[in-house]
Amino acid sequence: MFNLDSLTGIKKSKIMNIVKRAKAPTPKFFKVLRNIGLALAAVGGTILAAPIALPTLVGSVGGYLAVAGGVLSAISQITTSNDDALSPSTGIKGAGSKV
Repeated sequence: MFNLDSLTGIKKSKIMNIVKRAKAPTPKFFKVLRNIGLALAAVGGTILAAPIALPTLVGSVGGYLAVAGGVLSAISQITTSNDDALSPSTGIKGAGSKV
């Protein structure tokens, strides 16, 4: 069966689950990126849902904007400045930590 400890060498207690990461404090830079991502997703969604016929290229750009904005927002939201978040590969504290 799949054993996370054997693959990463880190105990499960050291790995933050996704809910804890989403609720943890987010650094200011990533809050700005999250808001930009939300704006991109909104613009992309508006282009895709336009009630008029748009050229195919514009529709494609709208789809890419929506996807890129969603990914940017999701990644920015789960970035944390919590000192307990260690890099799985190196064990070095995150960029937001004060050493």
